[in-house]
Amino acid sequence: MNLRHVEYALAVVEHGGFSAAARAVHVAQPSLSQAVRRLEEELGAPLFLRTGRMVTLSHAGEAFVGPARRLLREAANLSVTVR
Repeated sequence: MNLRHVEYALAVVEHGGFSAAARAVHVAQPSLSQAVRRLEEELGAPLFLRTGRMVTLSHAGEAFVGPARRLLREAANLSVTVR
């Protein structure tokens, strides 16, 4: 699992959409969307319900958020600990 993809998915949650998330993490929106799709394929479930310009969390997405935040926090702690 690519931590960057997890970061991008959480950015979509935090910023309410793919375009705003892409701006926040300084990547092109198509690249962010593709990364999230890859993560969803790897997880075997859609994280977001995409209806027109609206994006909401799916049930799998709701289950994803807490563990994903912990994962990124622990990854950051690992880097600090090693240094």
